[in-house]
Formats: sequence, structure tokens, C-alpha cells
Amino acid sequence: MTASPPTPTRTLTIPGPAGTLEALLDEPTTVSSPEALAVVCHPHPLYGGTMTNKVVYSLAKAFNEAGATAVRFNYRGVGASTGSYDDGNGETADAQAVLDWAAERWSGARLYLAGFSFGGAVAIRAAATRNVTRLVTIAPAIRRVSVDTGSLPQCPWLIVQGDRDELVDPNDIRQWAQELPESPRLVMLEGVEHFFHGRLNDLRQTVVRWLIELAQLGR
Repeated sequence: MTASPPTPTRTLTIPGPAGTLEALLDEPTTVSSPEALAVVCHPHPLYGGTMTNKVVYSLAKAFNEAGATAVRFNYRGVGASTGSYDDGNGETADAQAVLDWAAERWSGARLYLAGFSFGGAVAIRAAATRNVTRLVTIAPAIRRVSVDTGSLPQCPWLIVQGDRDELVDPNDIRQWAQELPESPRLVMLEGVEHFFHGRLNDLRQTVVRWLIELAQLGR
């Protein structure tokens, strides 16, 4: 069997509220004109989080597998992005700027948003302010970055959480999700800790299955 070609990845510079944002564009090989564009937010910048994080990369590839183009970006002050850390507020503004850029560049395409850990909380906040049609949050750090439960995304939403997460309390996430006005789909992966070591394929497959299920339902 001939191996499929690798997903093309291109380096981009996107205008941001604090200057410019360094980004990577991952395009699916099976779709010439994607109908959806996914923005992916990375973990905490003060603890080594960048757009090349393995979970962030896996999310981008999951979106590619489901036929969507993905944009990963570095928050302000990370890598070649301008600015400095802003306690989740500036990082949310960065995510909003990337969504706005994507909406203009791919006019008419559906916008998806995703994030891991700190980036999961950032994604929840940003999704509530933009016309996002899919939200995927992986072990969202809702206690590190405050999330206003009175202003939440109004779109299909998947939370993937490891039941052995040592940084984001899985029981807290379960209770928090259940108490939301419209509960997201919560998938609790057994034996999985925060960084999904050895389980990235399970994570990718969980996200792909959910995206395909929504597409089949016409949502």
C-alpha cells in the first residue's frame, strides 16, 4: 500500500492585537477547497506551551482528517509572536484575532475552535464571542483562566478529559460540565493523564469520530 502524502504545513504571520502572531497552517490532502477552518489554541505559555505541542498537533491533524484546514498559532510573547504574557486576557484576544483573520480569508467557511489545557479555557472564552460552529476543548484549565458560565459558546461542544489528569481535576470537569445550561459532550478517557502520553491516537480518533458524527447529522 502506498503511504499517503504528509499534510502540507505552511508558516504564516497573522496580525494580532499586540503586534504579529506566528502561526502554522495545516491543510488536508483530501479536500481541495475546505468548507471549514479550525483554529487551535496551545497550553500555558509560561510552562512551555507552544503551537508545536503534541496535543495541539494531534488536534490539527484530527481536523485535517475530518476535512478541515487547521491553523495553530503562538500567543503573544511565544516564539516569534509579538508582545508578552497577559494572564489569559490577551491570549483570548489573540485567539479572537486569528478567528477574525480566518473568517476574512476563508469567507463562507465554517469556523471551528479548539484548545488544550490553558488553551482550552481560552477557546471557551473566544468561542462565546465569535460565530464558531464547533468547539473542542481538551482538559480545559477552567480554574486557571476564568470562564464566565453566563456567556458560553452556542455551538456543538466536545470536552475530552483524562481520568488520571494530574493538573486538571477530572471530577471537577465532570461536575462543571454537567452543571452548564447546555451540557457539552464529555468523553472521559480511562488511564489518561494530562499530556495524553501514549494515548494521542485515542485522542485524535475521539475528535474525528465526533466531527464525523455531527456531519452525518447535518449539524
